[in-house]
Amino acid sequence: MVYRGEEFILHRGELETGKSNPPDDSTLYEIGSVSKTFAGLLLANAVLEGKASLDDPIQKYLPSAYPNLQSDGGPIRLRHLVTHTSGMPGILPLQVNEVLRDFTAHATPAKLNAAYADYGQPQFWQDLHTVSIKGPLGKDYAYSSAGTELVAHTLEKLHGAPYDSLLAEFLAREAGMHDTWLRLRAQDANRLAPGYHSDNPVGTTPMPLLPWGAAGALKATMPEMVKYLRLQLSNHPAVTESHKPLVRFAEDFSIGYFWNIGQSSQLGTHYVHHGGVPRAQCYLYLVPKYQLGVFIITNQSGDATANAMERALAPLFDRVESMQGR
Repeated sequence: MVYRGEEFILHRGELETGKSNPPDDSTLYEIGSVSKTFAGLLLANAVLEGKASLDDPIQKYLPSAYPNLQSDGGPIRLRHLVTHTSGMPGILPLQVNEVLRDFTAHATPAKLNAAYADYGQPQFWQDLHTVSIKGPLGKDYAYSSAGTELVAHTLEKLHGAPYDSLLAEFLAREAGMHDTWLRLRAQDANRLAPGYHSDNPVGTTPMPLLPWGAAGALKATMPEMVKYLRLQLSNHPAVTESHKPLVRFAEDFSIGYFWNIGQSSQLGTHYVHHGGVPRAQCYLYLVPKYQLGVFIITNQSGDATANAMERALAPLFDRVESMQGR
C-alpha cells in the first residue's frame, strides 16, 4: 500500500501449506491481467509522443491484410482494443475460451499448458484470420486478452523493439523498477511463488507465456508493485493519459487504457484491475481522493478468491475514509 506518500508492505501466511515458508520482499508473484495496465501505459506514452493515435486502424500495424477485423465497414482501431470494445474474442487460440469457461476444473492448468506448448506469434497471426467480429465497434464491453496482445505488437512496430525490452526500459527509467519480468531468468525461477488452483491441494504449474505476454504474464515482487503504485499515483503525463475515461458504460463505470474506472461515494473516482491466473489472483486499486494505492495478491486461485480479497480490502477503505481530515 502507498498512502499519502508512505509505503506499507505486509506478508502473511505461508507459500506452501504446512511448510512455514512465508513470502517476503524477494518473492515474485504472477500478477495476471494487471499486466494489461502496463501495456496501456506504454500505449498512452506513445500517443503523447505522437507515435500513434487512438483512432489508428490496427490494420496499419499488422503483418498482412486482415479484412475480417472490421464490423459494419468500420475498422477495429486502437481505442477499441484498450477499452475492450473491439469485438475480439477473449483469447487465442479460440479453443482456450472453452477451457476457461470451466476455470476451476482441476484439469484446466494442464489444458492451458497443452494449448500453449507450441503456440507463438506465427500461430497467433494464423488464428487471427479466423476471427469474426460482430456488433458495433466501440460500444459493447467484451474483455479481450487477444486484443491486448495486439497492443503489444503495435508497440513493437512503433518502437522497433521487442515488447519485453520496451517495458523493462520504461519501468526502469520512469519508476526505478528492475525486478518485474515477462520471462524469468533461470536464476530467478526459485523466487516465483508456488500456487494453488481452485480447491486442489496439490500445487500447479505457472501460467504459460502468451505470444507477447502483455495480457497476463508479468511477474513482480511486492516492492516493485509499490513502485508501480507510486508511478500510478503521480502526475506522470503518460499515467494521466492512461487514466482518461474513453468509453462510459454506466454512471459509475468507464474504461480508460485498460483501466476500469469506478465511481462511488466512498472512494470517489478510482481505478481498479483484477488479475487472475490458475494459481494466483490479485487486485490493484488507485484512489486519488485519498492519495491511496493498494495491491493485494494471494497464491491461490478459485471461484471465491476475488470476493475474499475484496472483503479483506473493505475495512482498509473504511479506515482510510475515517482518517480523512486528521
